[in-house]
Amino acid sequence: MTRPPSLPGRAAAFLRRALARHVPMTDTPDAGLTPAAVPLAAAENLAARMPALILSAQRIAATVAAGHHGRRQAGPGEDFWQFRPAQPGEPVTRIDWRQSARSSRAYVRETEAEAAQTVCLWCDPSASMRWRSVPTLPLKSDCAILLTLALGALLLRRGERVRLLTPGEPVDIPPGGRAALDRLAVALMRTLDHDPEDAGLPHPQQVPRHARVVLIGDGLCGLPAMATLLRGLTARPAHAMLLLVNDPAEAELPYAGHIRFSGLEGEETLTLPGVEQVRGAYREAYARHQADLAELCRVNGHLLIRHATDHRPEEALLALHAALSGRGERP
Repeated sequence: MTRPPSLPGRAAAFLRRALARHVPMTDTPDAGLTPAAVPLAAAENLAARMPALILSAQRIAATVAAGHHGRRQAGPGEDFWQFRPAQPGEPVTRIDWRQSARSSRAYVRETEAEAAQTVCLWCDPSASMRWRSVPTLPLKSDCAILLTLALGALLLRRGERVRLLTPGEPVDIPPGGRAALDRLAVALMRTLDHDPEDAGLPHPQQVPRHARVVLIGDGLCGLPAMATLLRGLTARPAHAMLLLVNDPAEAELPYAGHIRFSGLEGEETLTLPGVEQVRGAYREAYARHQADLAELCRVNGHLLIRHATDHRPEEALLALHAALSGRGERP
């Protein structure tokens, strides 16, 4: 029989948790099934795809930007300011030379209103994102990268400062034309080149006060970890948008027969004797997980947006852009 590609690691783990009380486990996988596919050589493949992803991101950003024009508004925040270290690539005209002369570093004078313009982006680097159910669909990771770059292009075009949240130190991307988008792409590649086993949700302490945060991932992590992150962002305070990027097969479980599910994150293999017999229970569990994520966002004052990989990325980008511009749905 033909076996579908293995479900991603966290999806396989989710399936195990969801169906543990409904399905007898098989100790030994069917010897006739094809072994799980070898995971992508992530760094090399991403490097080869990145130029095309950047071009696509620029095209999508230009499409969304047409008709959507940001507007800066004066306010009390312009009366309060602070100094911060200048970032690599920041225009020299922003440097406060008097303050910089007092130390060995260059400093920028920044108003409170400008500080609130920071938008933090997080792109899920987990191995389970490098998956698709059929060859005609893009990888979840490619969708997430494309949306991160396209949103970054929109924000940088508006003169806003972007911060990329990473497993290590956050990376600040000051506005500065095409070079700024290139810096974002390089930082994103370095982030995704980290060991996926060390990947996790970002830490709220990486987020400046009053910043806006866009989290792009599949949402298949444990609810307690997501709850901790969202509560931490609320306490900063910061306003977050959680964009869920999922393959349609993750919601539907469209397989049938004796199937072995192999994870991409070191999980044990899960074998089901008749997938169609548990499809209903799985769909209910998946829908409940989605509802729990939506409730976590609601009670913490954040926004949830969904995107399936068989839909146009412009749809998700429009929703994100509207929310960041204050025209979108609020929790």
